[in-house]
Amino acid sequence: MAIGEFGGAPVAPVEGGLLFSTPLYWFYEATHAALNPARAWADATRLAFKNPINPLYFTPLGKSVAAACELFERSTRRYGRPEWRISSTLVGGERVPVNTSTVWERPFCRLIHFERVFEHRAPRPQPRLLIVAPLSGHYPTLLRGTVEAFLPNHDVYMTDWVDSRTVPLAEGRFDLDDYIDYVISMLHALGGDTHVVAVCQPSVPVLAAAALMEADDDPCVPLSLVLMGGPIDTRVNPTIVNKLAERRGIDWFRRNVITKVPFPNPGFMRDVYPGFLQLNGFVTMNLDRHIEAHKQLFLNLVRGDGDSAQKHKEFYDEYLAVMDLAAEYYLQTVETVFVRHALPKGEMTHRGRPVDPTRIKRVALLTIEGEHDDISGVGQTEAAHRLCTNIPADRQAHWLQPGVGHYGVFNGSRFRSEIAPRIADFVLSMDQAGRRWLRGSGKRDLYSGTAHLPSDRQAVAVR
Repeated sequence: MAIGEFGGAPVAPVEGGLLFSTPLYWFYEATHAALNPARAWADATRLAFKNPINPLYFTPLGKSVAAACELFERSTRRYGRPEWRISSTLVGGERVPVNTSTVWERPFCRLIHFERVFEHRAPRPQPRLLIVAPLSGHYPTLLRGTVEAFLPNHDVYMTDWVDSRTVPLAEGRFDLDDYIDYVISMLHALGGDTHVVAVCQPSVPVLAAAALMEADDDPCVPLSLVLMGGPIDTRVNPTIVNKLAERRGIDWFRRNVITKVPFPNPGFMRDVYPGFLQLNGFVTMNLDRHIEAHKQLFLNLVRGDGDSAQKHKEFYDEYLAVMDLAAEYYLQTVETVFVRHALPKGEMTHRGRPVDPTRIKRVALLTIEGEHDDISGVGQTEAAHRLCTNIPADRQAHWLQPGVGHYGVFNGSRFRSEIAPRIADFVLSMDQAGRRWLRGSGKRDLYSGTAHLPSDRQAVAVR
């Protein structure tokens, strides 16, 4: 089951429990290893038939053989962690280089800083932005477009989650409570004056972290939270993902999708929800579309349409790269968010301590939803406003983006042209006011207005 992100839930072929799922993972690994010689042969054949010295290179037969070999190799390979591929950005009309570095690290996560190297002072304030990527199967590089959209006007940091299959057992467990601890620790490492953008699944732990920090009067509490397509209250307009979780119950997931990492991976014998099961869920939801896409790739390779083939490769290099999730984190998230609805019911705890969103007073809140989101239904993210009753009305806003689904909430042309500018405006509007608010002025009139959101019917200042 995809925990609120990028796709639906895989259906186990049998109710075999651990005795079924663990050998399945080991068989998957063995099959992948057994196909290595075939992949090598296919790649060598492709190179031979794409060499202009080969007379068949110019014939339809030669092009078809090369295309078929490339399709076979791509369909049977394991896709590793993609690169960020962000080397520069445009700031105030000036192209500046971007250096990517790790500034904080724990066994299951790194904090990445996209540092822009300025020759001159930036032309406008550059608020510090922490983007918390989903830990739900895909690598954080899926948010490359999100990072690129914010880089021109923000000092961007991003969570870079680690594939659990690569984390040795000696490093211990990782669950939802640890996730919340990680978020708080990262905010402490950044030293305050930080705005947080949570994309989908992180909305719940980020909101919980803010509530706990507010209860402790923590000076590093974020200046604002931006929750995008997050499952705050999955009882509102439940999607197929939400309904399946409630119908199956947590015991079903524990029996049928939790496996042990096989040898020779560094995380050998760690309990995980494996990426290949997650990928099965992604693909089977739209199997016809994926088959057609690969058919078109074959035809484009035969025709020599390099641009179309390259676009396909870039998308699927990212889409097919998946990671294992720690079993404790996966199960606790499914139970807390999708089965028990603990946060909206006021029953969520962090290491036995109640999580109370009403304690949030100093943090501005913006929620973003997509009109056609079939993962986090319309109203599920907006529910955060009903929980955070002590945030002043002029420091809350909600935006429903017309014409986009779940992915379009944080990526794509409409995100770049309509959503990202609203987030940037909200963050900038709340930046200076939020700093004064957090430093103890205690006045509710530090900022007048509602973050300059447009006045049309889709922009709703939450009362």
